[in-house]
Amino acid sequence: MTDRKTRLAIILITSLFFLWGFALNLNPILIPHLKKACQLSDFQSALIDSASYIAYFLIALPAGLFMKRFGYKAGITLGLLLFAFGTFLFYPAAELRHFGFFLFALFVIASGLTLLETAANPYITVLGDSGSATQRLNFAQSFNGLAAFLAPLMGGTFILSGKTLSEQEQQSMSPEQLDSYLNAEASSVQLPFLVIGIVVLFVALMIWRTPLPEIKEEEETSGKVSGSIWDEKNLILGVIAQFFYVGAQVCISSFFIRFSDKVAGIDEKTAAYVLSGAFLSFMIGRFIGTYLMRFVAPPRLLALYSIINVGLLILAVLTEGMVAVYALVGVQFFMSIMFPTIFALSIRGLGEKTKIGSSLVIMSIVGGAIFPVIMGQVSDISSIQTAYIVPAVCFLVVLYFAIKNNSIKHVTLGASH
Repeated sequence: MTDRKTRLAIILITSLFFLWGFALNLNPILIPHLKKACQLSDFQSALIDSASYIAYFLIALPAGLFMKRFGYKAGITLGLLLFAFGTFLFYPAAELRHFGFFLFALFVIASGLTLLETAANPYITVLGDSGSATQRLNFAQSFNGLAAFLAPLMGGTFILSGKTLSEQEQQSMSPEQLDSYLNAEASSVQLPFLVIGIVVLFVALMIWRTPLPEIKEEEETSGKVSGSIWDEKNLILGVIAQFFYVGAQVCISSFFIRFSDKVAGIDEKTAAYVLSGAFLSFMIGRFIGTYLMRFVAPPRLLALYSIINVGLLILAVLTEGMVAVYALVGVQFFMSIMFPTIFALSIRGLGEKTKIGSSLVIMSIVGGAIFPVIMGQVSDISSIQTAYIVPAVCFLVVLYFAIKNNSIKHVTLGASH
């Protein structure tokens, strides 16, 4: 490949990090929005996360097999086509105002994202000089953080109406008036998701037309991996810790807008902008945390951040007003280094088992499908504020994992989600 074609390829693959980050971080906007438009409970609205994150568990292995058979470029193209198809399904789902249809559309989108994530990380490392592979990966991952910042900002502007009717107001409306209001709320997702779908199709076309090097899979040096992967106690503990961490991460942001309304009276549009700022603090926290690891052993920093997050969540549960909201913003900052640190500690020293170990840790992302539903159930039984005890418990599991790895002095961070 020429330098010009290589630069174009890097730009296109980097755009994938932005696209899947943008799509996943629209969920905190869709949860309060579809709760309102489809008249859902907190438990039901949490199924939005389940539809997205269960795809990572169900599609990850088929995605790997598909790319092994047809190549990474074909996998990326298929992923983008599924992504676009899912966004287009939002139009009829909104017309029908059918929550199950929305969930199916989200599952299709997430299935596409799974293919993109499976391919993008290894691809960005082989485009260009091998000596700068880590820098390219970190640069590309920064666009994932940029997307997380922009998604609630754009979603709050173009999807949320800022108008939420109380139960009394809804009861005072005629059935025709209420139906008109709910249809207007549902239809606000149609144009934004059509635009996203068109952009994704354009990127798919560019990917298809751009020459990309094919990634050669490493051959196994021996016919069989020695010993069972289940004998790797630290890996299994890491998979459990990542399962709880991703569950906590998704819980924190998914109900942020509802939480802000209940404890501080912040309207949904303003809360979406505050959430955007929280995601910005997450991105800044990743850079600061990575720098601090030069001086503090990663497991100790992970343990410290876990303790701080438990304290901040207790503060969020026990206080009212902006103090509680800012506590959740702080949690975003201190979550920033957790996924890559848990990942790196989990697969450390696995040798020939590293590939399968990495796959298990990635599959534990399914925690994002489980814990928001638990949190939604707790919210329906008690309150959205009390429900934030759920992620606090999750961080205690992360703390335990950090303590068990306390003797490790250095790891290389190379994954993010």
